Parts: sequence; C-alpha cells; structure tokens
Amino acid sequence: MVAVVSKYVRMIGYLARYTLARELAFRGNFLVKVSVELLWLGILIAFYKTVFARTSHIADWSEPQYFFFVGCFFALNGLIETLFLENCNEFAELVRTGDLDFLLLKPIDEQFLVSCRRIDWGSAPNLLMGAILMATALVQAGWVFDPVRVGAFFLTFTCGVAIAYSFMLLLTSVSVWMVRNQSLMEMWWLFSSLARYPREIFSGRWAEPLGQFFTFFIPILLVSNVPANVMVRALEPAMVGLTVVAAVVLLWVSRRFFLVALRSYRSASS
Repeated sequence: MVAVVSKYVRMIGYLARYTLARELAFRGNFLVKVSVELLWLGILIAFYKTVFARTSHIADWSEPQYFFFVGCFFALNGLIETLFLENCNEFAELVRTGDLDFLLLKPIDEQFLVSCRRIDWGSAPNLLMGAILMATALVQAGWVFDPVRVGAFFLTFTCGVAIAYSFMLLLTSVSVWMVRNQSLMEMWWLFSSLARYPREIFSGRWAEPLGQFFTFFIPILLVSNVPANVMVRALEPAMVGLTVVAAVVLLWVSRRFFLVALRSYRSASS
C-alpha cells in the first residue's frame, strides 16, 4: 500500500513538472490567468467591504469571520481547479474522439489518469491568495492559536475537497452516456456557487428547507462552511463527523459510478 501511494505521489510530481514546463512556455497566458484571478479576488473583497460598511454582520458572521470564510472558499476552489477541473472538462472530448482508449491502455489507475493528468498552474495562486486572506482575517479577529481547531480545520478542508471532487467526478462520468458535458459542468458551477455562501443565509420559510437539502442530502454546503466554522466560530463535533462521513461515502459512490461508466464506454474510434 505504501509503495502504491509512493508511486502515485511520484507520478503527480512528474506530471506537475511537465505541466509547469508547458505552462511556462506561454508565460503571457499564464500571467494573464493569474492577473484575472487576482482581480476577481480584489473585486470580491471590495464588494464585501462595501457591504460591511453598512452592517456589522451577515447571517451572524462578523466581518473577519466572513473574510475567513471567503478565503477558505477561494483556497479550496483554487485547489479543485488546479488539480481536477480542466481534466474533468476534457473527459467528454476524450470520449467523443475515442482518445480515452489510449488512457485506458496505460498501466495506471483510470480514475487517477482521467482526473489528475494535468495540473492547471494558472489557478494554483488562488490557494496562496486564499491562505493570505484567511491569515489576515485571523489577525483582525484576534484569533488565539488552538491546535484542536487547526487540526479540525485541515481535516474538514480535506474532506471539503473530497466532497467537491466526488461531485465533479459524478458529473464527469455521465459524459460516457451523454458524450457532451457542457450542461453537466454548468451544474458544477451551480454547486460551487452554493458553496461560496454561509449556510446561515438559508433562513425563512422557503430557503431553510433548501439549506437543509444541500447540507444533508446533497452536502455541497458542507464543503467550505464547516472548515471555516471550526476555525473562527463554533467547533461542532456533529458537523465535523457528518463532513467526514459525507466525504468517505461520496468518494466511494463516485468511484463506483465512474467504474460503471467506464464499463459502458464504447470506443468512438472502433
């Protein structure tokens, strides 16, 4: 098991170096991508600064707490986009052209090869920018170091990445039957849009059932809400446990669904 993990870690290292070299061959494009992400974060900060100039709290989140939440989402989303989004977007094209055949012939796990073969370095700075925003928010909040909260944060952050990746893999797998996945990836953007807001904004007669649905049935609201909560608000063991269970179950379900989809694949080149 250790040897297998070591093999795949080394492989990610090789793929990361290869894709970085390829990215740096077009430095102008790389710098524009990073500039766009920086501009987008600046717009978000300016927007929420304007909102907090008129109120002290949004859905019980104070200004430093909310900016920590925004930084957490930005970092988590940046990690997902760096590692998986481009690969999953291209899966439908692999199916349509029959190029998936060449990947399936390689002696490597198919899911790993389909979802991790390229690293999008243009999105990688988002992780750093999110981390800087979180650190700044902690300083402004006067946060006192607590090893339990830090451990719970990294655990739930990892689970959030796993939940988001599982949803993306489920949507990607459907491409085997639908061939084109443009509408499916738009659904992914819908899910990621839900994850960028605190769960507490879903209050009221109609919104509260929606919040419950996206917390307990399709748990996309756990992705960035729980890590941010355990760090700057309440450490709720029940929600941490729910996030861990949801991550494990969704990873297993998405893996099984992906394998079922591959068994239904018929080469377009044959």
